[in-house]
Amino acid sequence: MKGSEFDEPAFFRAVAASGARALLIGRRALVLLGLPVLTVDYDFWIHIDDIEAFNAASVAFGLLSSHTPAEARGRGRYVLQNDEIVDVLVARSATTVDGVKVAFEDLWSRRRAVTLGQAAEVAIPSVPDLISTKRFAARPKDAEDILLLEVLRAREQK
Repeated sequence: MKGSEFDEPAFFRAVAASGARALLIGRRALVLLGLPVLTVDYDFWIHIDDIEAFNAASVAFGLLSSHTPAEARGRGRYVLQNDEIVDVLVARSATTVDGVKVAFEDLWSRRRAVTLGQAAEVAIPSVPDLISTKRFAARPKDAEDILLLEVLRAREQK
């Protein structure tokens, strides 16, 4: 079976044009920062009021939602997928494994834009905030990612 020819820059442009407050998190954000990690999906944290706008931007890419917006708000997360997978967090805040509350609005206020080729821009959290998001699940790969992000943060502070 041949997968779709997913146009990542076009997807990022559509998300940005939708007006949805959407932060790319997870390993795809690390890739955009130039870190040597592999991933097969996209992870976004979006504002809870922007589910409809985010989903509308995804329709042109054949991404189907696993839940209605109302269900997603109740669950705090959902998935958009075809042969691509976009995991979407829609909580106003999330708590790290060590009990620190991380609010979407705070991360959004400190976001940074990363520009890709073809005039595509995507919002990602600041490096310290990205480290916080890696502490939501605290899987072994998250610990590895945090080490890489700590090195990047130290380089940026020089």
